[in-house]
Amino acid sequence: MKTVSKISELRAQVKTWRQQGLTIAFVPTMGNLHAGHISLVAEAHKHADKIVASIFVNPMQFGINEDIDSYPRTMHDDQQKLTAAGTDLLFTPTPDIIYPKGITKQSFVEVPNVSEGYCGESRPGHFRGVATVVCKLFNLVQPDVACFGLKDYQQVQVIQTMVEDLSMPITIIPVATSREESGLALSSRNGYLSIEEKAIAPALQKNLQWLAEQITAGFAQQESIDFIGLAKQAAKAINHAGLHTDYLHICHAQTLQPASEDDTQLVILAAAHCGKARLIDNIQINLNVT
Repeated sequence: MKTVSKISELRAQVKTWRQQGLTIAFVPTMGNLHAGHISLVAEAHKHADKIVASIFVNPMQFGINEDIDSYPRTMHDDQQKLTAAGTDLLFTPTPDIIYPKGITKQSFVEVPNVSEGYCGESRPGHFRGVATVVCKLFNLVQPDVACFGLKDYQQVQVIQTMVEDLSMPITIIPVATSREESGLALSSRNGYLSIEEKAIAPALQKNLQWLAEQITAGFAQQESIDFIGLAKQAAKAINHAGLHTDYLHICHAQTLQPASEDDTQLVILAAAHCGKARLIDNIQINLNVT
């Protein structure tokens, strides 16, 4: 695997591959890689000839009092994992390379509607930072496909909407969430969890599963489903387990608007604090499947 930090080096390699008629898949990350990230690389191999990954801790998507300074940086280990996964090129720019004018003078990308609420409400400016850096990375790498993990479901919807709205010739490939045996979604921030917190953290996914079962059963029995009431019950159970719910909502799977009785494609979006870690998770529900 070749590692480059300069834009000129990245573009030179991409140009060579294009001249050879090769296709390119892109996996953007913030480093501190785990099995979930590597599953994105594995999926990317199914769709392109060459794999480009990036590691960039994006300051634009961190808010005040968030953990950018303490965010784990494990470049050497990350390089070894990406090499073993068959990555062809790793792009490791610095903030000065991505934002040469500084963040306050940087043009930005705003994706309306799907970026509002949920993590967008809890972390103001977060999705502006995500959309901006992903747009810029897309312009630099110019991939045919890009892989993103569905653990960050709202993020995937924001990026998919941006690509569609701006007519980018890139196929976004969502990849299923990787989990520990306990059901806890893999996350770089899981490293903040103590042993005791690690034991209670799976309560988030457990209660989302319960909620999905209640919705599916109610639909099968043609009952009126109290989405808000059920969500409140699940949030109460999560808090009782020792977590602190940030939000928990049942939404239309594409628009992310609150679910209605006519919707059959749903997603449950949730975030909860467990000690220093802020955990996010989701479950998709297809009520058309019998």
